[in-house]
Amino acid sequence: MGKSASFSTKDRILGAAEELFAQYGFAGTSLRQVTSHADVNIAAVNYHFGSKENLVNEVFRRRMDEMTSARLSQLEQARSAHPGDLRAVLAAFVEPALAMAQDRQSGGAFVRVIARAYAEKNDSLRKFLSDHYGHVLREFGKAIGTCVPSLSKEDLYWRLDFLAGALTYAMADFGLIKRPHNISEAAHRSKAAQELIHFAEAGFRASARTPDSSPLT
Repeated sequence: MGKSASFSTKDRILGAAEELFAQYGFAGTSLRQVTSHADVNIAAVNYHFGSKENLVNEVFRRRMDEMTSARLSQLEQARSAHPGDLRAVLAAFVEPALAMAQDRQSGGAFVRVIARAYAEKNDSLRKFLSDHYGHVLREFGKAIGTCVPSLSKEDLYWRLDFLAGALTYAMADFGLIKRPHNISEAAHRSKAAQELIHFAEAGFRASARTPDSSPLT
């Protein structure tokens, strides 16, 4: 098998798995379904991925590596060109994710896969994502901390966690505000990014909750 043929087979398997995971979930998708959808035999899946667990991980790696690279590159530019600018740091976190979600060819199914990851308890996948991409959140945590030095590390990470959740929601386009027919999807996503960045900036700059503040019940 030549290099290009090998890549094509691996890519077909990943594409098929992504579509099926988006539709049926991880537990609800069998390797037999994947092989049938990709038009390959089980030996090809075993050769390229070894196990269903690793196939799930690689579906995420294919998209996450690209998004991570874009985020960290934009973050480096923000730190260099706009030191201390919280909005520029938040834009580096938000914009590459929404850009990927906008690309229906490469991102549409993956957004639904992310939703599945939230819905299904998958400790192996959670560990994989933490091990390989946890450093991205920590890097953004440090950058945000530099912009808002009065914020404690605990408060910072609570708010970063909430931002990540809101971003996932925005990526899935589940919101109350639907794209008007006369507005392009790119313009709608750009508007969503700007609104989320504005909202997040206010959240990170908000005063810390006082210890005697009672949580909502």
